[in-house]
Amino acid sequence: MGWKRQPARIALYNRSLGCGRIPGSFFRREGRPSEKAILIARVTDRPLRPLFDESLRHEVQIIITALSHDQEHEVDVEAIIGSSAALMISDVPWNGPVGAVRVGLIEGKLRVNPTIPEMEDSLLDLRVAGTRDAIIMVECGAHEVSERYARRGAGPRAPGDPTAHRPAMGDARSGGQREVHPAGRGGQRGTARRQCARVTDPIREIVVNNTDRHKLNEAVDALREAVLAEYAEDETASPKEIRETILDVLKKAVRDRILNEGIRPDGRDYTTIRPLSAEVGISPRAHGSGLFQRGETQVLTIATLGTPREAQSLDGLSPEDTKRYLHHYNFPPYSTGETWMVRGPRRREIGHGALAEAALAPMIPDEEEFPYTIRLVSEVLSSNGSTSMASVCGSTLALMDTGVPIKAPVGGIAMGLIKEGDKYAVLTDIQGMEDHLGDMDFKVAGTAEGITALQMDLKVGGISTALMRQALEQARQARLQIIDVIRACIPEPREELSPFAPRMTVIHIDPEKIGMIIGPGGKTIRGIQDETGAKIDIQDDGTVFVAAVDGPAAEAAIERIMGLTEEPEVGRVYTGKVVRIEPYGAFVEFLPGHDGMVHISQLADYRVNKVEDEVSLGDEIMVMVTDVDPVSRKVRLSRQAVLEGWTVEEARERDRGVKSGGGRPGGGRPSGGRGSP
Repeated sequence: MGWKRQPARIALYNRSLGCGRIPGSFFRREGRPSEKAILIARVTDRPLRPLFDESLRHEVQIIITALSHDQEHEVDVEAIIGSSAALMISDVPWNGPVGAVRVGLIEGKLRVNPTIPEMEDSLLDLRVAGTRDAIIMVECGAHEVSERYARRGAGPRAPGDPTAHRPAMGDARSGGQREVHPAGRGGQRGTARRQCARVTDPIREIVVNNTDRHKLNEAVDALREAVLAEYAEDETASPKEIRETILDVLKKAVRDRILNEGIRPDGRDYTTIRPLSAEVGISPRAHGSGLFQRGETQVLTIATLGTPREAQSLDGLSPEDTKRYLHHYNFPPYSTGETWMVRGPRRREIGHGALAEAALAPMIPDEEEFPYTIRLVSEVLSSNGSTSMASVCGSTLALMDTGVPIKAPVGGIAMGLIKEGDKYAVLTDIQGMEDHLGDMDFKVAGTAEGITALQMDLKVGGISTALMRQALEQARQARLQIIDVIRACIPEPREELSPFAPRMTVIHIDPEKIGMIIGPGGKTIRGIQDETGAKIDIQDDGTVFVAAVDGPAAEAAIERIMGLTEEPEVGRVYTGKVVRIEPYGAFVEFLPGHDGMVHISQLADYRVNKVEDEVSLGDEIMVMVTDVDPVSRKVRLSRQAVLEGWTVEEARERDRGVKSGGGRPGGGRPSGGRGSP
């Protein structure tokens, strides 16, 4: 099947000058557009592209530059309006203008154009764009909102009328639009249509007799080659026009059969979903994996858990600076039986990954409940319709297989529309041909309770409230059916993580002691990690995340950390190492970074004449803390207290005697602390 040339290229430059920041990286200047910039470019492109004339073959490029950003409002809505304004004051042939608006759901009420801080409490992030007469594009993320709110926010009577924001300069062109010259030589298209009119009946017969898409495509290809061979010597018949005409005939035959007979190309009715299947545990080494299949569309999602330190750092215009839940979507060429150069994710892959990420984000537990960075990678193994929604389902399976305590399973489905005049058909689970030949691509994802993500692109001049209601209801029924398949495969998240996943332990320390754990130049924390094999991540508020695949490694790391931050406790017994010997006593390191003096009179339960007679450097001995100076924080220790089983009160009384010179006879001179004579 042929595709028209895409006339417009839209790019958003993530200029840091817009918010007064110096960019990160070695170069300290902007590089390629960020992922968020690409997503804004896509959301800008979608309502603009349908309004270009199909015959336009000129390149049109729109570059969006954020010159100022107040950190209060997102730039996506302004990007759509600004691009529309630029096209309207140019001579580019375009059927605008377009307006756009954001709608939030805050405290049970729909609010138009909320700020970034207000959106933190919103259950809905809905963006709507369209012309004066019709909605063209809808995109939203939500926290299990009902279909009623989605319909009210995105329907024909949306509370935020996007056309109300159409630029004032919309009708003020400096000159007229350029004239569009259809491609091809004059008269050829008409000739091709007349010469190919005889293929109408054969194509209809092909559509009726071939419910398998591969056989249908093979039959259409064979017919096309036969017609091209027949008119190969006819200079009035352009091969390109013949191909386009056959495609037009095929499109009409498919659409007529759907509308008039209620039969889709693969033989289904309007609401039937293709066969579904779900599996988990596909990859034995991954932390979690899920395989979801719907008809010929098959997606494998792999889940990986990491420490909070492995969260993605963001360097853009938005106040958000990190992201701990990542979803990446890959669409390799073999998934459609094609070949092309693989050079990293394209704009489409980034957009599909973002949609699946938005669908699952409300179900991801908070960091306090599940302190992991989560990365999902959805690999499309085979494609014939809505791989983004299959990624949602595969990701749900992978998260549950991993043991992530998601709030509820999420399913997704793509809806389509065939509309001629007042007659229409809403199609559940559209395949590739129906997407290409249809009038709507409407993707809905959510739980059994409500919608979590929605994306709608229209190719017709608007839809009615009744049509919107029907599409949402059919999507809900399909979503419930898919969720049942997911739950039949894995009823709930696994109770235990994979043996290969890191175990996370969270402890809290005094923020003022963070430096003790990190050490000079990070030497201390690196040493702990190297010795124990655990990964340690420290937050500014004193929260410490310790991750290790095995329990002993985590326990060893935690013991080292607590030892570095623990305060000596009077009356508590510690095991320490002799690190220094003086004539009046021995200095013992009983906690990492903490040592104290054991006076010679306190080294044993008998008279000691010389310290070296009782202990040597490196010896490990048990000591009790008998006193901590409140000002200098110097610590006095007693080994005699341990040997004789003194109480805390006895230890304090004996320590006062030593400091006043009343120690055991021959026990040496009392000392006021480390280094004192």
